[in-house]
Amino acid sequence: MKVRALVVEDKPANRENLIGLLHLYCPQVLIIGEAADNDEALEKINSLHPDLVFLDVRMPGGDIFTMLEKVKEISFGIIFVTAYDEYAFRAFQFNALDYLLKPIDLYKLIESVNRAIESISIKEENVRLRNLVDNQKRTDQDKRIALPQDDRIDFIPVRQIIRCQSESNYTRFFLDSGAVIMVTRTLKEFELALESCGFIRTHQSHLVNSMHIKTLVKSDGGYLKMSDGSSVPISRTRREELNKRILK
Repeated sequence: MKVRALVVEDKPANRENLIGLLHLYCPQVLIIGEAADNDEALEKINSLHPDLVFLDVRMPGGDIFTMLEKVKEISFGIIFVTAYDEYAFRAFQFNALDYLLKPIDLYKLIESVNRAIESISIKEENVRLRNLVDNQKRTDQDKRIALPQDDRIDFIPVRQIIRCQSESNYTRFFLDSGAVIMVTRTLKEFELALESCGFIRTHQSHLVNSMHIKTLVKSDGGYLKMSDGSSVPISRTRREELNKRILK
Protein backbone atom coordinates (compact mmCIF):
# COMPACT_ATOMS: atom_id res chain seq x y z
CA MET A 1 0.00 0.00 0.00
CA LYS A 2 1.28 3.45 -0.97
CA VAL A 3 1.11 6.46 1.32
CA ARG A 4 0.05 9.53 -0.66
CA ALA A 5 2.22 12.50 0.32
CA LEU A 6 2.30 16.25 -0.28
CA VAL A 7 5.60 18.16 -0.02
CA VAL A 8 5.30 21.79 1.12
CA GLU A 9 8.56 23.73 0.75
CA ASP A 10 9.17 27.18 -0.78
CA LYS A 11 12.74 26.58 -2.01
CA PRO A 12 12.79 24.44 -5.22
CA ALA A 13 16.22 22.92 -4.44
CA ASN A 14 15.10 21.80 -0.97
CA ARG A 15 11.86 20.46 -2.40
CA GLU A 16 13.66 18.47 -5.08
CA ASN A 17 16.14 17.11 -2.54
CA LEU A 18 13.42 15.85 -0.21
CA ILE A 19 11.40 14.33 -3.06
CA GLY A 20 14.55 12.65 -4.40
CA LEU A 21 15.33 11.12 -1.01
CA LEU A 22 11.76 9.87 -0.66
CA HIS A 23 11.83 8.31 -4.14
CA LEU A 24 15.13 6.53 -3.44
CA TYR A 25 14.73 5.45 0.17
CA CYS A 26 11.02 5.51 1.01
CA PRO A 27 9.34 3.61 -1.85
CA GLN A 28 6.14 3.28 0.17
CA VAL A 29 5.61 7.05 -0.24
CA LEU A 30 3.89 8.29 -3.40
CA ILE A 31 4.34 12.02 -4.03
CA ILE A 32 0.98 13.36 -5.25
CA GLY A 33 1.75 17.06 -5.16
CA GLU A 34 4.00 19.97 -4.21
CA ALA A 35 3.33 23.45 -2.80
CA ALA A 36 5.57 26.51 -2.56
CA ASP A 37 3.55 28.79 -0.26
CA ASN A 38 0.82 28.61 2.38
CA ASP A 39 -2.06 29.41 0.04
CA GLU A 40 -1.02 26.69 -2.38
CA ALA A 41 -0.47 24.27 0.51
CA LEU A 42 -3.99 24.86 1.82
CA GLU A 43 -5.49 24.42 -1.65
CA LYS A 44 -3.56 21.17 -2.27
CA ILE A 45 -4.45 19.75 1.14
CA ASN A 46 -8.14 20.39 0.51
CA SER A 47 -8.14 19.13 -3.07
CA LEU A 48 -5.72 16.18 -2.95
CA HIS A 49 -6.54 14.81 0.54
CA PRO A 50 -3.01 13.47 1.24
CA ASP A 51 -2.24 10.78 3.80
CA LEU A 52 0.99 12.52 4.84
CA VAL A 53 2.26 16.11 4.54
CA PHE A 54 5.90 17.22 4.76
CA LEU A 55 5.56 20.84 5.88
CA ASP A 56 8.32 23.45 5.94
CA VAL A 57 8.01 25.70 8.98
CA ARG A 58 8.88 29.03 7.37
CA MET A 59 6.73 29.64 4.32
CA PRO A 60 5.70 32.71 2.26
CA GLY A 61 2.19 33.98 2.92
CA GLY A 62 2.13 34.06 6.74
CA ASP A 63 3.14 31.58 9.40
CA ILE A 64 2.14 27.93 9.17
CA PHE A 65 -0.07 28.16 12.26
CA THR A 66 -2.37 30.61 10.49
CA MET A 67 -2.61 28.20 7.56
CA LEU A 68 -3.26 25.20 9.78
CA GLU A 69 -6.07 27.02 11.56
CA LYS A 70 -7.88 27.05 8.21
CA VAL A 71 -7.72 23.27 7.83
CA LYS A 72 -11.09 22.12 9.09
CA GLU A 73 -10.05 18.56 9.87
CA ILE A 74 -6.59 17.07 10.00
CA SER A 75 -7.13 13.76 8.23
CA PHE A 76 -3.45 13.23 7.46
CA GLY A 77 -0.14 12.66 9.19
CA ILE A 78 2.30 15.56 9.30
CA ILE A 79 6.09 15.78 9.50
CA PHE A 80 7.46 19.28 9.99
CA VAL A 81 10.73 20.16 8.23
CA THR A 82 12.76 23.04 9.64
CA ALA A 83 16.19 24.58 9.89
CA TYR A 84 17.17 24.80 13.55
CA ASP A 85 14.70 27.22 15.04
CA GLU A 86 14.52 27.32 18.82
CA TYR A 87 10.89 28.38 18.85
CA ALA A 88 9.75 25.74 16.37
CA PHE A 89 11.92 23.07 17.98
CA ARG A 90 10.25 23.61 21.36
CA ALA A 91 6.77 23.86 19.84
CA PHE A 92 7.00 20.46 18.17
CA GLN A 93 8.52 18.78 21.22
CA PHE A 94 5.83 20.36 23.35
CA ASN A 95 3.09 18.71 21.28
CA ALA A 96 4.78 15.38 20.53
CA LEU A 97 4.72 16.08 16.79
CA ASP A 98 7.32 14.67 14.44
CA TYR A 99 9.88 16.98 12.84
CA LEU A 100 13.05 16.83 10.74
CA LEU A 101 15.89 19.33 11.01
CA LYS A 102 17.60 20.68 7.89
CA PRO A 103 19.83 19.50 6.35
CA ILE A 104 17.77 16.33 6.36
CA ASP A 105 19.43 13.27 7.86
CA LEU A 106 18.58 10.24 5.72
CA TYR A 107 18.20 7.85 8.64
CA LYS A 108 15.93 10.24 10.53
CA LEU A 109 13.84 10.70 7.39
CA ILE A 110 13.35 6.95 7.01
CA GLU A 111 12.60 6.62 10.73
CA SER A 112 10.02 9.44 10.63
CA VAL A 113 8.30 8.02 7.55
CA ASN A 114 8.14 4.53 9.05
CA ARG A 115 6.81 5.93 12.32
CA ALA A 116 4.15 7.92 10.47
CA ILE A 117 3.05 4.92 8.43
CA GLU A 118 2.95 2.57 11.41
CA SER A 119 1.33 4.77 14.00
CA ILE A 120 -0.60 7.66 12.45
CA SER A 121 -3.87 7.99 14.30
CA ILE A 122 -6.01 10.57 12.56
CA LYS A 123 -7.84 11.42 15.76
CA GLU A 124 -4.63 11.80 17.78
CA GLU A 125 -2.90 13.79 15.04
CA ASN A 126 -5.84 16.17 14.82
CA VAL A 127 -5.85 16.75 18.60
CA ARG A 128 -2.06 17.21 18.77
CA LEU A 129 -2.06 19.66 15.89
CA ARG A 130 -4.98 21.62 17.32
CA ASN A 131 -3.11 21.79 20.61
CA LEU A 132 -0.07 23.15 18.77
CA VAL A 133 -2.16 25.88 17.14
CA ASP A 134 -4.07 26.72 20.34
CA ASN A 135 -0.83 26.99 22.33
CA GLN A 136 0.21 29.97 20.20
CA LYS A 137 -2.58 31.97 21.87
CA ARG A 138 -1.85 30.93 25.44
CA THR A 139 0.53 32.36 28.02
CA ASP A 140 3.35 30.05 29.10
CA GLN A 141 1.75 28.50 32.20
CA ASP A 142 -1.60 28.17 30.38
CA LYS A 143 -0.10 26.08 27.60
CA ARG A 144 -0.80 22.35 27.43
CA ILE A 145 1.90 19.78 26.82
CA ALA A 146 1.27 16.45 25.09
CA LEU A 147 2.42 13.43 27.11
CA PRO A 148 2.24 10.32 24.88
CA GLN A 149 1.66 6.93 26.49
CA ASP A 150 1.08 3.45 25.08
CA ASP A 151 -2.67 3.69 24.75
CA ARG A 152 -3.35 7.45 24.77
CA ILE A 153 -1.96 10.98 24.79
CA ASP A 154 -2.65 13.19 27.83
CA PHE A 155 -2.74 16.97 27.29
CA ILE A 156 -1.72 18.57 30.59
CA PRO A 157 -1.76 22.30 31.41
CA VAL A 158 1.78 23.32 32.35
CA ARG A 159 0.60 24.98 35.56
CA GLN A 160 -0.54 21.57 36.86
CA ILE A 161 2.96 20.06 36.61
CA ILE A 162 4.87 20.35 39.88
CA ARG A 163 8.03 18.58 38.82
CA CYS A 164 9.55 16.02 36.45
CA GLN A 165 11.93 13.25 37.44
CA SER A 166 14.24 11.24 35.19
CA GLU A 167 14.35 7.46 35.30
CA SER A 168 16.82 6.37 32.63
CA ASN A 169 15.08 6.96 29.26
CA TYR A 170 11.75 7.67 30.98
CA THR A 171 10.38 10.81 32.63
CA ARG A 172 7.90 10.77 35.50
CA PHE A 173 5.54 13.79 35.78
CA PHE A 174 4.13 14.72 39.21
CA LEU A 175 0.91 16.73 38.98
CA ASP A 176 -0.83 18.96 41.52
CA SER A 177 -3.77 16.52 41.56
CA GLY A 178 -1.47 13.85 42.99
CA ALA A 179 -1.44 11.93 39.68
CA VAL A 180 1.84 10.64 38.26
CA ILE A 181 2.38 10.11 34.52
CA MET A 182 5.29 8.12 33.08
CA VAL A 183 6.45 9.04 29.55
CA THR A 184 8.97 7.24 27.33
CA ARG A 185 11.10 10.31 26.61
CA THR A 186 14.18 11.72 28.30
CA LEU A 187 14.18 14.56 30.80
CA LYS A 188 16.52 16.54 28.51
CA GLU A 189 13.82 16.67 25.81
CA PHE A 190 11.29 18.07 28.28
CA GLU A 191 13.82 20.54 29.67
CA LEU A 192 14.25 22.01 26.18
CA ALA A 193 10.49 22.21 25.71
CA LEU A 194 9.59 23.60 29.15
CA GLU A 195 12.42 25.94 30.15
CA SER A 196 10.67 28.92 28.53
CA CYS A 197 7.63 28.19 30.75
CA GLY A 198 9.52 28.72 34.00
CA PHE A 199 10.89 25.21 34.55
CA ILE A 200 14.34 24.89 36.10
CA ARG A 201 16.76 21.95 35.99
CA THR A 202 18.02 21.56 39.57
CA HIS A 203 19.79 18.25 39.21
CA GLN A 204 20.67 15.62 36.61
CA SER A 205 17.43 13.83 37.48
CA HIS A 206 15.08 16.70 38.37
CA LEU A 207 13.21 19.48 36.57
CA VAL A 208 10.87 21.70 38.58
CA ASN A 209 8.11 24.20 37.84
CA SER A 210 9.23 27.45 39.52
CA MET A 211 5.56 28.29 40.16
CA HIS A 212 5.41 25.36 42.61
CA ILE A 213 8.59 26.12 44.59
CA LYS A 214 7.67 26.88 48.21
CA THR A 215 11.01 26.98 50.01
CA LEU A 216 14.71 27.03 49.16
CA VAL A 217 16.53 25.23 51.97
CA LYS A 218 20.25 26.02 52.07
CA SER A 219 21.29 23.43 54.67
CA ASP A 220 22.09 19.75 53.97
CA GLY A 221 23.62 20.60 50.60
CA GLY A 222 20.57 22.58 49.48
CA TYR A 223 17.18 21.42 48.30
CA LEU A 224 13.75 22.72 47.31
CA LYS A 225 10.44 22.12 49.06
CA MET A 226 7.67 21.92 46.49
CA SER A 227 3.95 22.66 46.78
CA ASP A 228 3.11 18.94 47.14
CA GLY A 229 5.51 18.58 50.09
CA SER A 230 8.20 16.79 48.11
CA SER A 231 11.89 17.65 48.41
CA VAL A 232 14.05 18.08 45.32
CA PRO A 233 17.86 18.07 45.55
CA ILE A 234 20.03 20.80 44.08
CA SER A 235 23.32 19.75 42.55
CA ARG A 236 26.41 21.81 43.25
CA THR A 237 26.81 22.67 39.55
CA ARG A 238 23.22 23.95 39.31
CA ARG A 239 23.10 25.92 42.58
CA GLU A 240 24.37 29.26 41.26
CA GLU A 241 22.08 29.28 38.24
CA LEU A 242 19.11 28.28 40.38
CA ASN A 243 19.74 31.14 42.82
CA LYS A 244 19.86 33.60 39.92
CA ARG A 245 16.60 32.30 38.47
CA ILE A 246 14.75 32.30 41.80
CA LEU A 247 16.04 35.59 43.19
CA LYS A 248 15.98 37.71 40.02
